[in-house]
Amino acid sequence: MAQYLLIESRDPFESNDVGYYYDLAKGLVEGGNQVTLFLVQNGVLPARPSARSAALNALARNGVTVLADDFSLQERGIAKLAEGVAAAPIEVVVEHLAAGHKTLWH
Repeated sequence: MAQYLLIESRDPFESNDVGYYYDLAKGLVEGGNQVTLFLVQNGVLPARPSARSAALNALARNGVTVLADDFSLQERGIAKLAEGVAAAPIEVVVEHLAAGHKTLWH
């Protein structure tokens, strides 16, 4: 079992590639891997309860750990998070890198 950290910085309202990245996370979990999806910059926008947060809810239900950068949330005035999404400091990324997790940034 491999451990992956997927970092998403794009807004799904502006970029169609974000859905592909969510699918990648789902596929990696289905393949028996441990996956953390870390949302940063405009990637945190679907972390607030909305129609776009349904995809993140589904990922969390399927075993993906979904985290949103607390600083990015604060910058965008997002206080309430969608089900399955937790706020986390950017230090989480450093911890995953130090632990040798395979990391992709989108």
